Amino acid sequence: MANEARPVPCDIGDRFEYGGLGYEVQVEYIKAYVCKPSSSTEKAVIVIQDIFGWQLPNTRYIVDMLAANGYVAICPDFFVGQKPWEPSDDWSTFNDWLKTRDTNKVDREADVVLKYLKEQCSAKKIGVIGFCWGGSAVHHLMLKNPELKAGVAIYGKFKIHANLSRLAYVSAACSSNLYCI
Repeated sequence: MANEARPVPCDIGDRFEYGGLGYEVQVEYIKAYVCKPSSSTEKAVIVIQDIFGWQLPNTRYIVDMLAANGYVAICPDFFVGQKPWEPSDDWSTFNDWLKTRDTNKVDREADVVLKYLKEQCSAKKIGVIGFCWGGSAVHHLMLKNPELKAGVAIYGKFKIHANLSRLAYVSAACSSNLYCI
C-alpha cells in the first residue's frame, strides 16, 4: 500500500487501446470526461485519476463501465491542466512534481464537479472512487465532504487523521494486492 515513504506504489501497467463511449465537457474551469447510462438516474460517481491523468484510456474505461452499470460517471482533470506524470519521467523528480498536486487541496474542484452533477445531471446520490493519487484524494474528500455518500480508495496513501469515524462507515481502502481495510 502507498505510504509516506513511497506515496505512489504503482506504475502505468498495461495501457488500454480504448476510445471511450463518453464525451469531454468543460465544467467551469475544469475539463472532464463524462459518460451517462442509457436510462435516467439520480446516482453518480466521481472518478479521480491516478498520477497518469484524466485522459488515460484505462481510467475512461472505468468511467464507461460505471455508466453501463447505471451511474452518471465523471472523471475531472483534478490536476487542472497541469501535466500528468509520464512513465518516462525521471522518478528522482517525482516528489517535486507531487508537491504541486496536493490531494488535500482538491476541495474546490470537487465542489465544482458536485455542482455540475447536481445541476446538469440531476444527481442526488454521489460517490467517489480514486486510484493511487486519486485514492488519497478520496480519503481527504470523505473526511471533509458530507455530500459524498460513499468512497472507494484503490491503493491511495492514507494519513492518520483524528476524524476516522467517517471513513469507517463509507470508505474502503484497497491496496494493489486487494487487501481491504
